[in-house]
Amino acid sequence: MKIQTLTLMMVAALAAARPAAAQPTLTITGPATISPDRLIVEPALIQPTMVWAADQSDRDREIDRAQREKEDAAREVAREKERVQRERDRELSSYDQGQQALDSGRWDRAISSFDRVIELKGTKGDAALYWKAYAQNKMGQRPEALATIGILVREHPKSRYLSDARALEVEVKRDGGQPVNPASESDEELKIMALNSLQHSAPEEAIPMLLKVLQGTGSPKLKAQALFVLAQSSSPKAREVLVNIAKGNGNPDLQMRAVRYLAIHGGRESRAALADIYATTTDIDMKKRILSAFMQGGEKDRLVAAAQSEQNPELRATAVQQLGNMGAHDELWALYQKESTLDVKKSIIRALFTGGSLTRLTELARTEQNPELRLLAVRNLGVMDSKRSGDVLVEIYNSDKDPEIRKAVINGLGNSNNAEALVVLARKESDPVMKKQMVSRLSNMRSKAATDYLLELLNK
Repeated sequence: MKIQTLTLMMVAALAAARPAAAQPTLTITGPATISPDRLIVEPALIQPTMVWAADQSDRDREIDRAQREKEDAAREVAREKERVQRERDRELSSYDQGQQALDSGRWDRAISSFDRVIELKGTKGDAALYWKAYAQNKMGQRPEALATIGILVREHPKSRYLSDARALEVEVKRDGGQPVNPASESDEELKIMALNSLQHSAPEEAIPMLLKVLQGTGSPKLKAQALFVLAQSSSPKAREVLVNIAKGNGNPDLQMRAVRYLAIHGGRESRAALADIYATTTDIDMKKRILSAFMQGGEKDRLVAAAQSEQNPELRATAVQQLGNMGAHDELWALYQKESTLDVKKSIIRALFTGGSLTRLTELARTEQNPELRLLAVRNLGVMDSKRSGDVLVEIYNSDKDPEIRKAVINGLGNSNNAEALVVLARKESDPVMKKQMVSRLSNMRSKAATDYLLELLNK
């Protein structure tokens, strides 16, 4: 069969080289040895092979084209995801800067920061409009503040800042025509001092007053302080108020703070309330905050449930990350076996590294069939900086022929300053490319073993 195939290929090649006019019939007298000058080609015999070759070439090109399109689409999705994340980061950064400016009474700077948030048209647009109006009112720009409130009401009719905005609108109209009071800031500081005092002297009497502050038009700093005083109280009424705010009975800024305080100061009942909020909210940031609260409260089972059942891969990855912070190696390993999403699997590998699971990372580095995941496991081993991880990396280098895996091992040994292991590998390495990589890493190490080897190379 091999001789016949080779013969047909030779015939096809020779036929293509002969003039078109000289093509009589084909006569082959022996299957093993064929002299080109004895070949007489019959086109009908060659044509099926040539057509088959052309068809195969077309199929290969189609497969290559489909693969390129798939890779281009994946890159485009990744670029779009990165763009969205950058926009989100810019929005949160500008919003935080605006909040900080409010706390320090820099109203013009706050307005500029909130304007940047509004321009991005992201998830914080309604919050930025409210706090911009608040800052404008503080500067005495009351018509501008009313106009900003109007934009908030018109463009965000379902915003959870509308209640605060209406209260602010009443205040702005009430104070219309009056000059800005420079003493208002010191008045607010006095209120904060009074709130702290009430917490200790009359905690039950303080709760209605705290509620009034939380529902009023005070600064973020004043409201945050009122919420903090509530969180410190052991009163069931105070706990009820805090839970209600965490459930969304207040603006999102207060809700985030309430969730954090429940996680820090609350017990299992508080975390059960957080679980109810997690199940009902669609706010991704809120869900992430609650997952963090579960980690702080040691709620491993709730995190595992989120990692298993959450439909959003980003939230599954967050739950995995929190499990890593808890050192939940067995739970992470069980999740890895069931997970099908590549990005979440990567998150599990990173969580295993965070939790210091050398055993599981070693197993993945040795046995994972996906090259991308195996490479990530090797890279994480390379930054664990332990004698055991160095031994594992050397073993992987000697057994794995993948150049990328080997480069990751070299970099890992270099990052952990394991010159002894690199020298051992360099002495055995016959591949000049890999050896050059090792020498490059050794040249940047402050180690006697590295220096001795480099001198050894120079003296050859």
